[in-house]
Amino acid sequence: METGSLPHARRLRIAAVVLLLAWFFSPRLQSWVPLWLPFLGFAALEAHFLVAGLRERGTAPGARGRSPQPEDIAELGGEEWLEPVLVRIDGDDVWLPGTGKTDEEVAELIEESRERLRRGEPPYEPEEAEAPASRPFRRRFLARVEGVAVLAALAFVLFVLLRDGGWDGLDGAERARTEALLSSQAQRIAGHEARVHCDAEGEAVGIVQHADGLAEIGGSNAYLTPAICYRLHRLAFEADEGSFSQTARAIAVLAHESWHLRGEANEGIANCYAFQSGVSLGRRLGLSERTAARMMRQQLADNATVARSAPAYLVPAECRDGGSLDLAPGRSPFP
Repeated sequence: METGSLPHARRLRIAAVVLLLAWFFSPRLQSWVPLWLPFLGFAALEAHFLVAGLRERGTAPGARGRSPQPEDIAELGGEEWLEPVLVRIDGDDVWLPGTGKTDEEVAELIEESRERLRRGEPPYEPEEAEAPASRPFRRRFLARVEGVAVLAALAFVLFVLLRDGGWDGLDGAERARTEALLSSQAQRIAGHEARVHCDAEGEAVGIVQHADGLAEIGGSNAYLTPAICYRLHRLAFEADEGSFSQTARAIAVLAHESWHLRGEANEGIANCYAFQSGVSLGRRLGLSERTAARMMRQQLADNATVARSAPAYLVPAECRDGGSLDLAPGRSPFP
């Protein structure tokens, strides 16, 4: 086993927790790494430890840990205390060092301790222990390198990964620029003046409302979560396609709410139209037509699974190539 440093298992767990926390707090990291990957990695690590523990059941326990080091022995009183002896002297339980001592020597030690107790002194006067040998240079060096590496990793997480504050990290001008772009794109789909608001306060959309977007049916105002707005900002202004599924979702949400602004109240039909118009929307935001089409096809393919928790969002059967909800009949592929 290792000495002077954390065991491998603990190191791996610490690294996994740090990376998982970094993923939650860093929109940039979220755009690079899909949601399921950090959880899968952490679950695989814990499963490995569990399986390893189960495989050890029923087997003879092997040697665990290292033998006591000179520092440990000196701290406990020296070599003679490796095998202590418990004796009773005049009604008191007394521990005495017994390592390497014969019965006669232990008996003498008991008599000496009895006399010391009668004089009100401690039962045993330990011998002056020799100062332990200093740790080998290599062991001290590796421990210091490990400490520096841990600090460097934490600094990287704090000052590089977490420095990107997502939507909150954008200044007012960048936020206004993004909202203006998203509003113009929503207006193209709605067919009339539209305004997209990135709801940083969470008053209209977010975790509490269980919605990434909200729009007035046939009205002019739509609301998106900051995460959706920030993903679209990164795509449009920084040419960052990010995570395939997250970018696809962001485009589909903007298109979906735009169709509500156009007057479509049915959630399933709005989804069907959004997946189709999302191709051209994604292209205008910086994607290639091929990538945008792949993203919207993924959204359509995943719709049945996602809609299990919200059946109203399930696209109708006519949402297909040549169906009555096909916005461009005769043109393939769909969407």
